[in-house]
Amino acid sequence: MILPIVQHPHPTLRKLCQPVLDVTSLGSLIPDMFETMYAATGRGLAAPQVDRPIRVFVMDCTWKEGERTPVVMINPEILSKSPELQHNDEGCLSIEDHPVRVARPSRVEVMWADEAGMQQRGAFEGFAAACVQHEIDHLDGVLIVDYEDKE
Repeated sequence: MILPIVQHPHPTLRKLCQPVLDVTSLGSLIPDMFETMYAATGRGLAAPQVDRPIRVFVMDCTWKEGERTPVVMINPEILSKSPELQHNDEGCLSIEDHPVRVARPSRVEVMWADEAGMQQRGAFEGFAAACVQHEIDHLDGVLIVDYEDKE
């Protein structure tokens, strides 16, 4: 089911999201978030963007160029960041038509739980690293507009 995407300045977008204690409590949220993200032609979607203030996001950084590579992150935590920065013009499904140039570490190592509740750990580089950081920002109530004029 396609979910409504809340728009800035909706208050849920500014909340510090709560951890998911039981992945079985998510029901159809994750497949619904993927369906919503693909329908909106996004590459990532965080739960607060669909008015659920919990620490969950979905992303698929490659689907526009080829095969789908969907990733679900529940309770993600960045373990390390590279000192090297990348600068990207980032868009957001909750702030339409307002890209912002954002400087972020070009590589991050992340720990998270998957849909089955299994702990995962992985490194992300380039665009995927920016996407992970953008979505984790959403879980912390941070939006791309908070980076304006910081470049």
